[in-house]
Amino acid sequence: MSNIIQQLINGIILGSVYALLALGYTMVYGIIKLINFAHGDVYMLGAYFGYFFIQVLHLNFFIALVLSMAVSALLGMLIEFVAYRPLRHSPRIAVLISALGVSFLLENGMSYFYGSDKKAFPQAIRTIQYHIGSLQISNIQLLIISTVITLMILLTIIVQKTKMGRAMRAVSADQEAAILMGIDVNRTISFTFAIGSALAAAGGVLIGLYYNNIDPLMGMTPGIKAFVAAVLGGIGLIPGAALGGWLIGILETMTQAIGLSDYKDAVVYAILIIILLFKPTGILGKNKREKV
Repeated sequence: MSNIIQQLINGIILGSVYALLALGYTMVYGIIKLINFAHGDVYMLGAYFGYFFIQVLHLNFFIALVLSMAVSALLGMLIEFVAYRPLRHSPRIAVLISALGVSFLLENGMSYFYGSDKKAFPQAIRTIQYHIGSLQISNIQLLIISTVITLMILLTIIVQKTKMGRAMRAVSADQEAAILMGIDVNRTISFTFAIGSALAAAGGVLIGLYYNNIDPLMGMTPGIKAFVAAVLGGIGLIPGAALGGWLIGILETMTQAIGLSDYKDAVVYAILIIILLFKPTGILGKNKREKV
């Protein structure tokens, strides 16, 4: 029983990072119905920004985290402006190809300039292990879960209580009506990309601290798993992204716990296939009719 509880704790920690990534996917999809496949690479860049701020500039971890989120937010806005905005009224396949192109550009660009080898992420916070009976949890794990919950609360406040949040919800509901109401759609979409990219960067910095290494391809697999998490919870729904992230994290750690570590990724993708076959709208999603 204690082993199961320990794996649940580990799964929630890992799933929290997936949830941050999934929130970016689901926010962008909710606004412009786009799956931003470059999102996982923004997560990777966030980790590298954190590495630079801590290792080179010798900044405090929390300052480095905030700065990484800020720079990644600007990067997300730039990606939207250059790669997606010109294709907004093009066929969706063109936007998808553009997203994949941005992903490969970021991955190979980082490999070219900084090498493809793993880099040791600076341990800006000394790891301390706490024992509760037979259970074990570290201060880094507590930092991850508390940071993720704080960011989710801030995101909820932004979406529900601010003028820009109301604009985001209006554009998501009906873009044409939002334009008629005087909402700056381009600005709203850019803000959405900025928020999603900042959350992804936070996940990258936290996971770099947790696993103590980063590399240019580190965003590929987590990015896909976060997409699965967004679909599992209900693509386009913020609570669904959080729920899906935690479920995928728990599923992954439980798969490892029963000795099937080599198949943990396959299990996640199998879940995606099952969801798409039996409930494509996700756990929290509702079926709705679309006018064609």
